[in-house]
Amino acid sequence: MVAMSKIDITQLEDNLFRVSGELTRNSIGRERLLNVKPDSKHKTWYFDLSGLSRVDTAGLAWLIHSFAELKQQGIHLELQNSPEQLQNLMQLGQVTNLFE
Repeated sequence: MVAMSKIDITQLEDNLFRVSGELTRNSIGRERLLNVKPDSKHKTWYFDLSGLSRVDTAGLAWLIHSFAELKQQGIHLELQNSPEQLQNLMQLGQVTNLFE
């Protein structure tokens, strides 16, 4: 039996979320990124990724999907404290500019 990886999303402020654990295909499953309704007074949301221990391409795809989902609601997503592993994946996928 393979142990499930765990991802934890903690809302620190109205528009600041800490994402910690593993952002991988084993941890994200079919869950939506956020079960929080966007607060219209904040036009930018921040994901603090300093607590991530591992990221794979599925995790990056999950972030891109979240970016698109929030953008449809008029909210810009910015990533903070991205681990080197994620930065490398973003460069390979040529999506670094999405989160600036």
